[in-house]
Amino acid sequence: MMHPKHLKIDPFTYPLPEEKIAKYPLPIRDASKLLVYSNGNITETIYRQLPEYLPTNSLLIFNNTKVIEARLLFKKSSGSSIEIFCLEPANEYKDITTAMQQLQTVQWKCLVGGAKKWKDEILVKEIHWQEEKINLFAKIIEKNTNYFLIELSWNTELSFAEILHVAGVIPLPPYLHRDAEINDAITYQTVYAINSGSVAAPTAGLHFTQELLNNLSAKAIKQLFVTLHVGAGTFKPVKAIEMKDHEMHAEFIHVSYTLIKALIEAIDEKIICVGTTSLRTIESLYWMGVKLSKKLAVTNNISIEDIAVHQWDPYEIKNTIPAKEALLCLLNWMKENTLHDIITTTQIIIAPGYQLKIVKGLITNFHQPKSTLLLLIAAIVGDDWKKIYNYALENDCRFLSYGDGCLIWY
Repeated sequence: MMHPKHLKIDPFTYPLPEEKIAKYPLPIRDASKLLVYSNGNITETIYRQLPEYLPTNSLLIFNNTKVIEARLLFKKSSGSSIEIFCLEPANEYKDITTAMQQLQTVQWKCLVGGAKKWKDEILVKEIHWQEEKINLFAKIIEKNTNYFLIELSWNTELSFAEILHVAGVIPLPPYLHRDAEINDAITYQTVYAINSGSVAAPTAGLHFTQELLNNLSAKAIKQLFVTLHVGAGTFKPVKAIEMKDHEMHAEFIHVSYTLIKALIEAIDEKIICVGTTSLRTIESLYWMGVKLSKKLAVTNNISIEDIAVHQWDPYEIKNTIPAKEALLCLLNWMKENTLHDIITTTQIIIAPGYQLKIVKGLITNFHQPKSTLLLLIAAIVGDDWKKIYNYALENDCRFLSYGDGCLIWY
């Protein structure tokens, strides 16, 4: 396997005119265009017709993460505006769900807009919950190279999730160049979003309606869910010349015992991921199984942190094993340790040189030039990513989060 550390990002670009970026979604989710790529050929349909393009008994994997209202806008006593963008919980919390359930106080890693104007002052924002008036306070605990550690506190028994819902704003991708509007609270969530924690939507799923999900079920296409909480790193441009100098942001994943069992049962069927986040989660499970297998040969004292997937693991772990064996190893370890879920992080980067271990198909949007997501597409289809993107540009497809998408077979 070629090591992608030495890949240069410059070849993975294309011209993306501003007018090709979808600023708003279509009024009907499943009316978006869907390109279908298979064996070098491209056909065009719409998402509503997806059941016709998937074989019976295939397995669709969705990411059921829910976008949080991560942008908090404060005013200093002088009148200056400060924006706090909640990235992820402080290290003291074992996962995002725990942090979201905190009462009265919580610490988060944040980006701060207007940071130079904010010294030691404790900021306060007045919010309203039903008929209650609540004060939300923000205090700088620590300044780091990539983030501020902020303590947020409030004078009521609401959870932090509820506070964000009332006080925060949905964080639209920066490339939309517009503020969030009322409708975005609905349109920038999938219809099956349930687990709060993302600062960006798993956008391939935005095209699915309940009717489409029902039609997929009617064709015996199974649907299962994982959770990967999308971090701000998804928008982080690759500024390094070579990929060895680009660090992937670790993201929380949550996968059930039931899902891993279903993957094993469907390993010979078509397993299709809806979105790059779902694909990265499923492929990470394979590498967790491989790491576990190697560690079990030495010791039984293994923690979940020991099998978390780091950025270059797939390219540096030797003597891999078949997918079914890796998943069975993971499943048996969970059973022995009475674990119903895997909750950990993944930094996996999927780039040219990588071969998919479990996934056979991907449904995804069109991604930004020079992005790690475009590298993922190139890992699946090679140089044909240019063919797909040129077709999309020439046939009036809409790009990025609110745009159209494609079904890519591996």
